[in-house]
Amino acid sequence: MSVTEAVATKFSDLAFEEKLDRLAEVAVKIGLGLRAGQELIMSAPIEALPLARRITEHAYKAGALLVTTLYSDDPSVLARYEYAQDASFDFAPVWLQDGVANGFRSGAARLAIAGANPALLSKQDPAKVARANVAMSKASKPAMELITRHEINWTIVACATPAWAKLVFPDDPVDVAMAKLWEAIFVSSRIAVDDPVAEWRAHGERLKKRVELLNAKRFSALHFKSQDGATDLTVGLADEHLWAGGGTTAGNGVYCQPNIPTEECFTTPHKDRVNGRVRASKPLSHQGTLIENIAVRFENGRIVEATATAGEDALNRLISADEGARHLGEVALVPHGSPIAQSGLLYWNTLFDENAASHIALGQAYSTCLIGGDKMSADELAARGANSSLIHVDWMIGSGAMDVDGIAANGKAEPLMRKGEWV
Repeated sequence: MSVTEAVATKFSDLAFEEKLDRLAEVAVKIGLGLRAGQELIMSAPIEALPLARRITEHAYKAGALLVTTLYSDDPSVLARYEYAQDASFDFAPVWLQDGVANGFRSGAARLAIAGANPALLSKQDPAKVARANVAMSKASKPAMELITRHEINWTIVACATPAWAKLVFPDDPVDVAMAKLWEAIFVSSRIAVDDPVAEWRAHGERLKKRVELLNAKRFSALHFKSQDGATDLTVGLADEHLWAGGGTTAGNGVYCQPNIPTEECFTTPHKDRVNGRVRASKPLSHQGTLIENIAVRFENGRIVEATATAGEDALNRLISADEGARHLGEVALVPHGSPIAQSGLLYWNTLFDENAASHIALGQAYSTCLIGGDKMSADELAARGANSSLIHVDWMIGSGAMDVDGIAANGKAEPLMRKGEWV
């Protein structure tokens, strides 16, 4: 049965609470693969309380030792920008982030519920926003390193919230926008089928087969070229790179699905071997600013020119976060036929928008996308071309008009995608 058929039949007959329960079950069983005796550290916007409660229930049913949830509140965040002293924006609760990192080191799993207002800080001083994010990035680096190394089982799921729904469906009343966004989340997250757990296992296997094919090829680079000529980019791949997608076995031995939804196969580029020009195929929502029509030029891995028709200041702040912010940490292939792309929606949320199109990410590389990378030191990773940065920001470059070739070590090109679809 197709997703569309399921939505029109059995799924549509479920009460909203039952649909929410399905999402929670998939988050615990598929997203986390939570095992008995594990702790779970969860983060969520306060509006996500109903989903967080259901995830907590499923976690305890799966044998969780303890579930600890850290809630965020948008009005409280805004209060900081309105009333806090200037020194606040160079400060972050290191003690809290150290505690989270210690929880992960002690065996806790991590789950994040996405849904905060993507435009929350759009009217705030961009310099203060940038400072606050740098401070938080530094404070959370120990915890984030455990995540990027996939030392723990972790996942992200989404929850519709009023402010986010109004961004995605600005012409609808908030209740209608919420209903539409929830339905889009359920469909994109592959919940709207008879057996979501079985569907996710099958979807993961399909992605794994594609990953195995890409790993067998051992390409030295990827070449992206759009039909309009705006993108002509060669992305060299890191030495001994590995493709990933469709789930991963974490360093603690637990098999998890880090993103719900996911449609990508991704790997680590070589930080010094990216050349050419590329134009974004979708806007990037970053720190409350919508950055539109990003166009950059790379020379020897580094961005040397960057423009945008809207949000260019935000783009320049992003690539100036540190030296690694001008280099790539990820390249991912996503077919144009993915459910998220076919929805035609701009979600203003990377969890969804990155799965609508092939994309690249500025900043930190995933060490697990290198053979033996999870055991390497920072110097060893750098020697193989893995980038290091405080940031990791994905933006979309693929479309139905994008061709992608794999380039072998001898320079021979092999078609991988034509007009955005796998060959």
